[in-house]
Amino acid sequence: MMPVDVNAVNIKARAGVSETRNKPYHHGRLAPELVRIAAGMLESGGRPAVTLRAVARQAGVSAPAVYRHFADKEALLAAVAAQGFAALVEAFEAARAGHAAPLDALRALGMAYMDFAAARPHLHALMFGPRVPGAEADPDLAHRAERSFHLLVEATAACLGGQAGPQQVLDAAIALWSLVHGYATLRRDGQLDALPSTALPDPRAIMASLVLDAAGHGDSAV
Repeated sequence: MMPVDVNAVNIKARAGVSETRNKPYHHGRLAPELVRIAAGMLESGGRPAVTLRAVARQAGVSAPAVYRHFADKEALLAAVAAQGFAALVEAFEAARAGHAAPLDALRALGMAYMDFAAARPHLHALMFGPRVPGAEADPDLAHRAERSFHLLVEATAACLGGQAGPQQVLDAAIALWSLVHGYATLRRDGQLDALPSTALPDPRAIMASLVLDAAGHGDSAV
């Protein structure tokens, strides 16, 4: 019987463990896992908590492996933001699906936006805060952000009816978004916590009133 090289066996065993640990990330599966990990770090500690080294450590890979997918932290955050917009689009589509009346559907979109900001405050701040450097280089981010806004424009156009031109629809959609975003951000950041609940406006009534005003029906019942 030939002598067994114990060191060689141990080296191969360790290599096998390493390959097994990294096996789930082969064939392009590492990037989505890095985005998932970064999104979790973002929600637990905000943008400062996300570092490529920490993401690599939690994924069980080397830092160079992360850099093969993302040039820097900002590129990774752009991918996280793109994922966030995909989730927001899903929330919008689910919200409007249960409402046949245009005004009810628009209200549902507004509430879905505020719920999203409350449930994922750091992600919402990343998506709608200062633009992530290099975000324009991420086509998924631009496409999904545009899709989320397009859903709002569609819902606004349905409320205004055929008499409204494209610019009137766009103006109303931006006004609605500004209103809901401002309210959601104030609530997200705790700026309204000191106010009694009875002092807080009903955002659904505000949205409905603003749409009716934009359509020239400000005296109509909401």
